[in-house]
Amino acid sequence: MQFFILWAIIKCQFLIMQEISIKAEELIKIGEFGITNSLILSLLVLIFLGVVSFLFNKKISLIPGKLQSLVEMLVEKLLNLMEATLGSRELAEKYFPFIATIFLFILVCNLFGIFPGVGSLIFETKHGEVSFLRSPASDLNFTLAIAIISVILTNLFGILAVGFFKHIGKFISFKGPISFFIGILEFVSEMAKIISLSFRLFGNVFAGEVLLIIIFSLVPYVAPIPFLFLELFVGFIQAFVFSSLTLVSIAMHTAKEH
Repeated sequence: MQFFILWAIIKCQFLIMQEISIKAEELIKIGEFGITNSLILSLLVLIFLGVVSFLFNKKISLIPGKLQSLVEMLVEKLLNLMEATLGSRELAEKYFPFIATIFLFILVCNLFGIFPGVGSLIFETKHGEVSFLRSPASDLNFTLAIAIISVILTNLFGILAVGFFKHIGKFISFKGPISFFIGILEFVSEMAKIISLSFRLFGNVFAGEVLLIIIFSLVPYVAPIPFLFLELFVGFIQAFVFSSLTLVSIAMHTAKEH
């Protein structure tokens, strides 16, 4: 609890009441490519995860310490969950890197999004003052990109598992009017997945960010602590939901008909 009180106090010191913008603000432009504040934080998350992975990999030993034992326990729990969904330990281990990467990346992005200074450090641009850092998942471009990657790769996994023509046959079938119509519905459902995955993650994280700004501005210091707990919980849940839906999609696309 003392940690969260300190966290709230530090965040209040950084916080200013800012204009709430749905669109991520552009900081600089390199050619035609704009660097936004959400992109800056997502790059910081990538660097952080890379450094932590490198350091942790060097510390791995046959006799695990407390941290390694905790990580191995969490990995085992996730593998058991994936095995229950996919129906095979072999498949769980095969798709574990992809699902774990999505889960960790979204989770750490959500956690970084509520750090002191995020949303309140100011950067001067030719269009005025904008926040230097912004939670990546509160940018629709970020969530849309993750959702597109998820849908494309789950279909690629399906092609590799059951074959190109058999997988494409779910979307394009001329066996009859009903099969053709069902194929169209399957294709529409894949497009709908992109929209639902991206807007679910964006809506929850953006709403939480707005809530924190309002609470910290109106009632600073102690009152926002429950909302920090809430945002930590929501950040974890959204990462878990996104990765779980991706896992279910993999299970559906890689299932072989008997």
